[in-house]
Amino acid sequence: MLTPKVAFIVYGVHKDGLQDPLGTPFIDENIIAAAKQALRTAGLELVEYPVVLATKQEARACFAQLKKMDDLDAVVLFSGTWVWAAHLIGAVRDFAMSGRGIVIWTVPGSQGWRPVGGWVMQAAFKEIGLAHRFVYGTYHEAREIQRIVSYCRASAMKNRLNMSTLGAFGGRGMGQTCGVADPSQWMKMFGIDIDTRDVTQLIATAKAITAEELQAARRHIQPYFVEPIPEDEMAERSIRLYLAIKKIVQQEGFDFYTIQSFPGMGDDYGATSFAQSMMLEDGVATSTLSDFNTALTTKLLLDMGDERPYYGDLQHINKTTREAKIIGDGACPPSLAGKVGPARFAQHGIPTEGAAGGLSVDLVCKEGEGVLARLGRRDGQFEMVITRCTVFEPPAELIEARRRECGIPFWPHAFVTLHCDIDALLDAWNNEYAVLGYGSHLYEELQDFCALTGIQAIAL
Repeated sequence: MLTPKVAFIVYGVHKDGLQDPLGTPFIDENIIAAAKQALRTAGLELVEYPVVLATKQEARACFAQLKKMDDLDAVVLFSGTWVWAAHLIGAVRDFAMSGRGIVIWTVPGSQGWRPVGGWVMQAAFKEIGLAHRFVYGTYHEAREIQRIVSYCRASAMKNRLNMSTLGAFGGRGMGQTCGVADPSQWMKMFGIDIDTRDVTQLIATAKAITAEELQAARRHIQPYFVEPIPEDEMAERSIRLYLAIKKIVQQEGFDFYTIQSFPGMGDDYGATSFAQSMMLEDGVATSTLSDFNTALTTKLLLDMGDERPYYGDLQHINKTTREAKIIGDGACPPSLAGKVGPARFAQHGIPTEGAAGGLSVDLVCKEGEGVLARLGRRDGQFEMVITRCTVFEPPAELIEARRRECGIPFWPHAFVTLHCDIDALLDAWNNEYAVLGYGSHLYEELQDFCALTGIQAIAL
């Protein structure tokens, strides 16, 4: 989970205890204190700027200081009272060039003239085209607090991606054209560098893993599963591949990665399913088939979600019941296992998609609220399809039959109810894959991320 670091700045010209003609201070310190506490309670780490901004000099000093804070994710500009917008907008504009999100928050109330202070600043932002979120609501209104938090979390995610590195092992897998990437576009849009490695380095590293490293890995892996780790040579190769990926990702400083899997690695050494499962479990976002768009979607849902995400095939949709099944080729974080399908070991099982074979994860995903999402492109421009969903577990007496419907019952299954217009989803969907993220807050946060990064959000 992200914990955004956010500067809280009060502005207004009638400050320092100045009272209105009836003897009441224009700026209400109790409201400010309650507003700060509401944001902390909602999960933000606040940096409180001590000066109420009113002059150009104060604004310049404030934002010059904030610009130097590399770990700052966003700013909340809190309207204390009326302000001369011209005194603030230049410094704010300069700060906005850093790409960090800005929220203007106004607490309703006639006394103190807070609303006009908020509206005049919002108008100044609009005049020069500064991206921002305007919030008009009290600290008691959960919906308005969530709008602030969502925008700040999306800004934190944007900042986390800036100057990050996505590692790519191998080339395009299975002829997938809807997952390829233009490295220059990724740098321009997200500040992400795409760095490529040949899979031969992975195989050499896997073969060099020591017996001590294998034993340590088994101790790490075993608690996630309800049965012993197989002792055969195929299982050993799967664990070696997991450790090799982990080593190279750390060695090269990759923040997340994608891998071709097959053709190539899956034929020459072993299927990547188990390695992908454990890397996700270890908190490293990834994807198969060198699907860059799924990799970035997984990164978002991993860093912003409540649980590890699951990417897999959007294997079937029942239009009548709005039920969808996500069934990946053996790759799923084992901590997602529910009650009717605890995490077990299986084999990849499809020789035409990797003749060398390998371990895979057998489970049914736990219940929860969340989203299905995937980043894609339409005519070269990024868009993200997002829908709310509920993950459910079929009854125990039906689960075996339900898993046999697809013909590969030992691959991980997620059963979800989609909360959207199914025809609209079918028209908008952009890959055979879908990424499942846990956390109902993701629906709003992904839309805010799209707004901050220039992606077209298709929120269903």
